[in-house]
Amino acid sequence: MQVQFREFNPFDVWFWIEFSTTPSPQEQQYIEELFDSWFFIGKLGGFNAENLQVQEEGLEIGYMDYSERVADDSMLALMHNMGEFEYCANWGRCWFDLGTSDAIALDVLANSLRQLSLDYVSIERLIIGGQNEDWPIPESHEAQFADYN
Repeated sequence: MQVQFREFNPFDVWFWIEFSTTPSPQEQQYIEELFDSWFFIGKLGGFNAENLQVQEEGLEIGYMDYSERVADDSMLALMHNMGEFEYCANWGRCWFDLGTSDAIALDVLANSLRQLSLDYVSIERLIIGGQNEDWPIPESHEAQFADYN
């Protein structure tokens, strides 16, 4: 699975997925559940690179002291909005306002889609940002927000 970046605005970004074939309803469900889960983690502040205490500790985490102060002192890193997932032939797309979530979110998404592609849904490409000349994006995204409140 290729990962490509185009014009990127974290507050107004489209994610494009090119499948090997038109995805079945079951394959669409896998993709949508992955994106929904990723968004929920982001909405709850899970992609906060200022508070990666376990990662920074290294391999020896037994009896590690997890600091509430470090967690409290880190800036919020919250995703704001997600659009409805859409499909057209062998393409899928979804719009996001990634808010203040950190770039680690993009690595987590790419890693997850890569494994999903190996195990369940054949994905040729993930394109982050920009437009798809074969499938124009609407002018306004407000009407397409998924209701996660």
